[in-house]
Amino acid sequence: MFKRTFTAAAIALAAIAQPAFAQEIYIGASKHSVDTPFSLETGEGGSDLQAGIRSAPIEALKAIGKPSAYLHAQASLNGDTSLAAVGLSWKIGDKIYVRPGIGLALHTDHIKEFRADGSRLDLGSRILFEPEIALGAKLSGTVAAELSWVHVSHAQLLSGQNPGMDFIGARLVFSLK
Repeated sequence: MFKRTFTAAAIALAAIAQPAFAQEIYIGASKHSVDTPFSLETGEGGSDLQAGIRSAPIEALKAIGKPSAYLHAQASLNGDTSLAAVGLSWKIGDKIYVRPGIGLALHTDHIKEFRADGSRLDLGSRILFEPEIALGAKLSGTVAAELSWVHVSHAQLLSGQNPGMDFIGARLVFSLK
């Protein structure tokens, strides 16, 4: 029930904000909880659906390179951890580009894994840092494709419990302007 409510709220927020906020929207899919050097095994897996919106570059933030604001939602298709994030990202390049970003994520924390001592393995905090990076290519004037990596973690700033979680995926990006 919480997963459906969480996903519906993220979609509703994106739809409401879209006319005033969005320069781009994206949809995609990702591999859930990929094993990388930045995360520990969580016992989760499967696939996720992704959706997001990005603003135009923010002129008022010229001092830090005019990043775009984003809203990102990711729903596990297996009933595992889903998340929504807000943050800033920078587009570097044009036809071929890199888009690093940093944000904060709120997640559903459905990790079911337990350690040998019986303690529950979880992400340590409901709110996590959400660094991400995408490698993109324009396919036309209004469509691009991106390969993405999204990481969620709190870097042990909020508790000693911090396995982190990584997602590797692909997105189609649609320009609205």
